[in-house]
Amino acid sequence: MNEHISSAYDRDLEKIQALIMKMGGLVEHAILEGAKALEARDIEAAEVVRKADKIIDALEEEINEEAARTIALRAPVSKDLRTLLSVLKLASSLERVGDYAKNMAKRTSVLAEMKPINGTDAALRRMGKEVQAMLRDVLDAYVRSDVDLAENVRQRDLEVDQMYNALFREFLTFMMEDPRNITACMHMHFIAKNVERMGDLVTNMAEQVIYMVTGEMPDEDRPKGDKTSSMLTE
Repeated sequence: MNEHISSAYDRDLEKIQALIMKMGGLVEHAILEGAKALEARDIEAAEVVRKADKIIDALEEEINEEAARTIALRAPVSKDLRTLLSVLKLASSLERVGDYAKNMAKRTSVLAEMKPINGTDAALRRMGKEVQAMLRDVLDAYVRSDVDLAENVRQRDLEVDQMYNALFREFLTFMMEDPRNITACMHMHFIAKNVERMGDLVTNMAEQVIYMVTGEMPDEDRPKGDKTSSMLTE
């Protein structure tokens, strides 16, 4: 009987894991395509990203339902229960990252009417690509229960923060040089902040993977490089 229950739980967990990976792949795609659409000012491509967010939302609901059903039927304990609770948090973070990608796409139609701010589109794309790479690695860390890879992702959030700081300085410079740039820069800053928050969410996912495997959250605070509040003071 115990072997039967264990086998059924393993099948349930494999199904949930497959859903997480599918959801993660869609979110990765949304980040990259959203950044490409923004750089090209491609309104049609941006609309595709916006519509795809509904699929991401539906997958989160399915994962939540499957996890709840598994908890109710299999009554997991210890590491098994910790794994399922971690899955719920991973799905929630993925859904929020997808929302930020959708927001990036929504701004594309507005920015398409404005003069591009020199160099910032490419910088945003690079920033988005780094977050996408972090997300890919954290999903690998989840599947492989790889604590070292999860910690590597956690540390890389500093690089995303530094990219955001550099962009913030550029936006301030462009706005001070020409007030006509203010509206476009404000939209671009909103997008940059969203990408920075994506990095924070992916880092939260890395910490959740570490907890799932070890039963403990990381002891040390992760490095943070967002210095924009002090820049404004200066």
